[in-house]
Amino acid sequence: MSGPWLILYWLLAALAILQAALIALQTWEHRRYARRRLSELRLCRASGRALVVVPCRGHDIGLEDNLSTLLEQDYDDYLVRFVVESLDDPACEAIRRVMREHSRVRCELIVAGGAEQCGQKVHNLLAATSELPPEVRYLAFVDSDARPQRHWLRALLGQLELGDVGAATGYRWFVPVRPSLANHLVYSINCNSAIMMAAKVHHFVWGGSWAMRREVFESIGLRQAWQGTLSDDLVVGRLLKRAGHRVVFEPACMVASPVNLRFGPMLRFIRRQYVIARWYVPRWWAFALAAVLSTNLAMFGCLAGLASALATGSPPVWGAAAVCAALYGVTVYRGLLRRDLALCYFPSQFVALGKAARFDTWASPLANLVHAIVLVSSAVGRSVTWRGISYRLLSGGKVRLTRRREESSYENERAAEETLKALTLPGPLIRYRKAG
Repeated sequence: MSGPWLILYWLLAALAILQAALIALQTWEHRRYARRRLSELRLCRASGRALVVVPCRGHDIGLEDNLSTLLEQDYDDYLVRFVVESLDDPACEAIRRVMREHSRVRCELIVAGGAEQCGQKVHNLLAATSELPPEVRYLAFVDSDARPQRHWLRALLGQLELGDVGAATGYRWFVPVRPSLANHLVYSINCNSAIMMAAKVHHFVWGGSWAMRREVFESIGLRQAWQGTLSDDLVVGRLLKRAGHRVVFEPACMVASPVNLRFGPMLRFIRRQYVIARWYVPRWWAFALAAVLSTNLAMFGCLAGLASALATGSPPVWGAAAVCAALYGVTVYRGLLRRDLALCYFPSQFVALGKAARFDTWASPLANLVHAIVLVSSAVGRSVTWRGISYRLLSGGKVRLTRRREESSYENERAAEETLKALTLPGPLIRYRKAG
């Protein structure tokens, strides 16, 4: 290895170790902030009626357990609206049982109908928020594949008591159902995003666990902005930034999300997230691409340097080996911090998280490589499939629905009414509502 190449190698090695150290520092800071906020849970106080909106489609893993946790919150004044496209949706059966078992909490099932000009989730959210009871002060949103803890709603709304906060958000922590390579990879890749959440999240809102005050929801014109779009949360972040509102990350609202994916669906899931990001927040997508590529370049560049040292003696073998050991050592330390984070967030599920956390600690270079491959693949294409519905992304963040995997029979009003009667739930709990 000639002089200029040797200098370049040592420069790359120094930058690689610095980058790994900065990521480890961010992980440490996330853990510090999470520990502090979790210790202050008793201080989270909010008052006023909250509306919790839960868009559903299909039968998620542990769906009934997920939905039950929403009706067992330690917040006194709230109501829940489950939203489905059709009463034929498999989620309806689970919703029906959960509503019966938790009759003390006021619940409604909103039948939104099929989306035509926007994503189905956005369509469901529009239907659920088209008529808001006058006493509702807060709106909270949670995905049906999330399993919040009992303090979730209280902690989320407590952040909104600060006057300059436009929204409070949590994030997800995947819990693998079984110890497969695909589940461990998606766990590790998701952890890369989770630890980037900090006290100030720069207007990033995660749509599976977030809330805002009603006055902010109405003042920023969120319903109008949602029209014709596929992403709910990225639109929220953009509007809040434009209006000058802060977004606060609340660690107590980190939600467990059971996951059980095969390798192909796992790759498609991650790619879909990045394709959507490329169309809605291209600068953030470009930053993520550069960060992931530089991480891989650093790791595998140092390994290439070690291979060159073993073959030619340049750079010195001891130096190249020391660089690789230092880089990998910092990565392992970061993995141990994330393992401790999992214990902080979900102590009762730590056994289920154990193997995934060990994979994340010791095999992170493999996860980073897969992450980079999927991220690069998201640089092309504008079509995604989400919950069985295919969409084509258009300029300006608009979307066109191109194909449904199955047809629902919600359009048959008579059949739907018969299904409605068969549910035999007390009171006007099931309503048909348009998104407009």
